[in-house]
This record gives sequence, C-alpha cells and structure tokens, in this order.
Amino acid sequence: MGFDLRKFFFRKPNIALEGQEDGNSAFVPEKAAIKCDKCKTLILSDDLSANGKVCFKCGHHFKMGARERLKYIADGGEFTELFSDVVGNNRLDFPEYDGKLEKAKESSGESEAVVCGEMKIGGFKVAAFAMDAKFMMGSMGGAAGERITLTFEYAAEKGLPVIGFALSGGARMQEGIVSLMQMAKTSGAVLKHGDKGLLYVSVLTDPTTGGVSASFAFEADIILAEPDALIGFAGPRVIEQTIRQKLPAGFQRAEFLLQKGFLDAIVDRRKLKDTLVDILKKHGVERESDAEKTSESTVEETEK
Repeated sequence: MGFDLRKFFFRKPNIALEGQEDGNSAFVPEKAAIKCDKCKTLILSDDLSANGKVCFKCGHHFKMGARERLKYIADGGEFTELFSDVVGNNRLDFPEYDGKLEKAKESSGESEAVVCGEMKIGGFKVAAFAMDAKFMMGSMGGAAGERITLTFEYAAEKGLPVIGFALSGGARMQEGIVSLMQMAKTSGAVLKHGDKGLLYVSVLTDPTTGGVSASFAFEADIILAEPDALIGFAGPRVIEQTIRQKLPAGFQRAEFLLQKGFLDAIVDRRKLKDTLVDILKKHGVERESDAEKTSESTVEETEK
C-alpha cells in the first residue's frame, strides 16, 4: 500500500551522536557511545568502562576520575576515604578564584584535586591517592598537597605501603608560593615514610607535569606509567620555544622516558592491579590474613 517493508527493515543506519538526530539515522543518546581520540573507533560507554576505559582496538587509555581509579584497583571496588575534610580556599584573595573552585567542584564532583583512601589490593592493605583531571587539571594547591602529605603520614603510622596516581598540570598559580611549598612538604612526607622501610609505588598518568613531576611523583621506590602518558616538568612547546630546537618524536612520552631510564615499567591499565599485587608480594608486604596468622603463632609460642 505504498509502504516498502524492505526499505524499513533492511536499510543500513548511520550512527548519530551527541544529540544529533537524523530522520534516516539510528539515534544514540549523548554519551552512550564514545569515539576514541586516537583511532576514532566508536565504543559503547558501558563496554569502555568494563575494559578499564582502554580502547579495544588501539589500546588508547582514556582519562579516569580519581575515585574511579581507586575503585578500579581496590578489592571489590571498595575503599575508605581519608582527609576529605581538607579543602582549598582563596587565602591570597586571588581574583575570581572562589568561583573557579566552585566550578571545579561541580564539574568533578570532588572537593579537591586528589582523593585519598585506605584499601586492600589482592588482600594487601595499602594507603592510596589519585589526582583528578576534572578538578582544575589536577593542579596542586595547599589542600591537595596537605591531603597527600597526610596520606604518607597515615601510612607511616600504620605501617602501610602507598600507591599514588599522579596526574597534574602543575602548581596552582592562584595560591602562589603556598602551592610551590607543597613540593617540599610532600617530599618530606615521602622521605619519612621511606625511612620506616615502607614501600611507595608511583603510577604516572597522562599528564604528569610541573611541580608534581618535580616532587612526589618521581620519589617512589618503583615508578610505573601508563602507555603514552605525557610526563615532564615544562611542556614540549615551552621547551621548544626556549631552546629554539625541534624536540625528538615522542619526547616526554612514557615510552621515551622508559628508554632513558626514568621509569621502571609501562603497564597497561588492565594489568595494573595484578602488577601491583606482584610488587607488594615481592617486596615482603604481608597480607592481612598472613599477618594475623603470624600474630596467632607468636601468641601460641609464647603460651607454650
């Protein structure tokens, strides 16, 4: 009756993204699918999350939120958050900074650029922190530095190893010298933690730059990185403009730094938890259950 069923059932639809509807296209709601920045493959959001936010085709590592990272490596996706009451403020009365802080809180869903906590990884109890790109590009201000410092102090007191995920655009300019002081403060906390013979593993993600790269990010016992992560102090363009030379291909990427001896290994995010468990095991960190057995045995020996 004028309606061709073959055209209706056998047409090949195009995918419309980001709210763009087309009468001849199958409509996919915004954020239901994401295009890979590297290979342009279209991936369903749920599938991407289930794969650790790593592209199935090219292995590109998408950015992860701080809380999301901690849950990804924690047993059962559970961790106890620490020091969430430490938040930043506009102590220097920097113009428009109050508004930027509020905007960062809304866009990231976090109260600061770093999330800290205690968790178990493969049965090993650890203290951990992760920086968040959505909060002012993971910039390190007074509160972020304080949270990281408190995490190392807490770990030193409890006898725990620390796992740290670095991600930062550098020091937070709105906090001036207070921001720069966090480099020394966090470094001191790392040193005191290490003096107790405790392990610190740093995982450098894209990007790790500025004051963070010049302090706690590179002061770990073992330094890992995600593939293709940008790592350095000043950015490539700043360096090229300063030295007036073209930089080598891949300069400041994780693979380049590994070749030059700055990293211990590059680890695919999907294999990171297993790698961390292996590191903890090989460095003599006791699982909680093993520690309990040792304690029970000691008590029994004493009683005998």
